[in-house]
Amino acid sequence: MILSKHNIRLITALIFSLIAINQPLKSDTIPERANLVYQFDMRQDVGPALWRQTQKSFAEAEELEADYILIHMNTYGGLVQAADSIRTKILNTRIPVIVFVDNNAISAGALIAISAQEIYMRQGGSMGAATVVDATGSPVPDKFQSFMRAAMRTTAESHGRDTVIIENDTIVRWHRDPAIAEAMVDPALYIEGIIDTGKVLTLTSEEAVAVGYSEGIASSIPEVLEKAGITDYHIVEYELTTLEAIIGFLINPVFQGFLIMIIIGGLYFELQTPGVGFPIGAALLAAILYFAPLYLEGIAQNWEIILFILGIILLAVEIFVIPGFGVAGIAGIGLMITGLTLAMIDNIVWEFEGVGAVIFIRSLFLVVLSAFVALVGSISLSRKLLDTHMFSHLVLGSTQNKDEGYIGVDSLYRDLVGMTGTAATSLRPSGRVEIDFEQYDARSLVGFIDKGEKVKVISFEAGQLYVKKEANS
Repeated sequence: MILSKHNIRLITALIFSLIAINQPLKSDTIPERANLVYQFDMRQDVGPALWRQTQKSFAEAEELEADYILIHMNTYGGLVQAADSIRTKILNTRIPVIVFVDNNAISAGALIAISAQEIYMRQGGSMGAATVVDATGSPVPDKFQSFMRAAMRTTAESHGRDTVIIENDTIVRWHRDPAIAEAMVDPALYIEGIIDTGKVLTLTSEEAVAVGYSEGIASSIPEVLEKAGITDYHIVEYELTTLEAIIGFLINPVFQGFLIMIIIGGLYFELQTPGVGFPIGAALLAAILYFAPLYLEGIAQNWEIILFILGIILLAVEIFVIPGFGVAGIAGIGLMITGLTLAMIDNIVWEFEGVGAVIFIRSLFLVVLSAFVALVGSISLSRKLLDTHMFSHLVLGSTQNKDEGYIGVDSLYRDLVGMTGTAATSLRPSGRVEIDFEQYDARSLVGFIDKGEKVKVISFEAGQLYVKKEANS
């Protein structure tokens, strides 16, 4: 068979194509992706908010297929449960985690830091002092210290150890010595050349490097990455969402106190005025702004919100249904204060003896003080408002002098007993009634009465006219 020149060209091109396919590409022709470093800041107290942000940031890092997670840390600690959850998250992630201790990794922060694969510290930084304490700084009972000791020890052990044989002696060398981690909690431990008994261990940046708890000292994130051997990289930072920023503002104690004042003040004004209007709306909005962020942060629980609602119901029953003020009203106020107070407190504190009492008293003080200021301010403001022309119709403002033919109030009101009229305003339970074309202040004896309904005067006691709804004939 004779091949034409055209066929020869085709066969030659095919052979060279096959050869090219089987030849490896030169290294300079392979595009290389820069290392993706996901940066997450932990420069706040360790708590539910930080734990939620940690979960979100790690999920985002995994979605982006980050090569490293860099935690920029500066914290004095916080809640043990939140720290333990973050520690577990770091230990279980497939992405290498690097921590840059930019000044402090104290208490719960130390537990988080030693869970990372590598630690770098700023010159003058410190890490340790992980003893569990209450809000006053006093150590809590040993059963809680025991948990923290075990958590610190097992976290250090998780980074592994090497077995070295020197002159027939087998020596175990931990990457991070568990005894050092435990000494950050237990003052009874003695480690030669590192810590004496009676002291809780806190490592400086130099000491941390010397004992293998830090891979080096750095002054910036670029220097941290350089010392970690990461030269070609791209940093993606975790950013707080608008919702997280708003929640952070709403759970500020100062703003919480302001919301409590609106809740109490709104309820007070609503009870002083007929109908449902602006005061109750303001109180409802303030209650939502108070409880919602605490609930989203995992601090407030359902039963605490239910306590507050139940307190409002009991208070309403006392005012609208039961004459006078007694057990239901007192119980309602107590439940409202309890619900507002406990909503501020993360439930985990009740697992620690001596911790919950201190935090409870601090939260209770904020609630009671805010409520007191709200009541005093509301009473003062209501008097000023009723003196203005806009609100003067809510009270009787005319003066009835005896020399002008007016008789004593007691005699006039007692003559009204047994008479019937109509409700000039809603009685909730106080309001005004109209009898023989005259209006009088009155109080509903049972329940509340809508405007326009027929009423009958039942009694006049202690300067107060009592009426009840007249049954339709």
